[in-house]
Amino acid sequence: MIKVSIVIPCFNEVKTIGSILEKVLDVQLSLDKEIIIVDDFSTDGTREYLKAIEGHNNLIKIIYHTENRGKGAALRAGFKLASGNIILIQDADLEYDPADYNKLLDPIIEGRADVVYGSRFIGGEQHRVLFFWHSIGNKILTFLSNAFTNLNLSDMEVCYKAFRKEILDKLELKENRFGFEPEITAKISKLNCRIYEVGISYYGRSYEEGKKINWKDGVRAIYVILKYNLFG
Repeated sequence: MIKVSIVIPCFNEVKTIGSILEKVLDVQLSLDKEIIIVDDFSTDGTREYLKAIEGHNNLIKIIYHTENRGKGAALRAGFKLASGNIILIQDADLEYDPADYNKLLDPIIEGRADVVYGSRFIGGEQHRVLFFWHSIGNKILTFLSNAFTNLNLSDMEVCYKAFRKEILDKLELKENRFGFEPEITAKISKLNCRIYEVGISYYGRSYEEGKKINWKDGVRAIYVILKYNLFG
């Protein structure tokens, strides 16, 4: 039986972690699943919530970082623990809907893809209307990444990415924070693997609602694109 490991990096998401975990548990899949939550040293009560539910469901594994290391570091810890044939990334907020899992997983399950990216910019799914310049920034970063990788992705920065485990096992990932997205894109592009993209829904948050990524992360992403595409 094919198994998917759903890796959830988590930092200060006490308002949403319970809801997203319920959605992930409830989603109906044609394969087995495990859920790996990596708490990146939350200080808002998220950590206490996770400790309270720990051991209540054998599908859930929890890793606790002893310091805040960033999303990329949290994902690496989750990937290392994952035992599934497929690994899927899920943020701990409610911006992305687990109801889209089957669309993300089907190209891999059917043997057509090694990697699947979601996209907030293609398809006819629901999207919350938010920041113009944030969307422009995403498109600029995707364009720059595509120029170096020779891929035609529409949404490089998207959270929803699914991988055959064999692909991830070939990568040595180093970025600790949001630079994870352009780094992994640069590195999978060099493997000549089969990459698909599917449209997903998106319920973006405002900064007042807890959105964390900012312009400094965009500047870092440009550096990461250049670094890993030009120098490995």
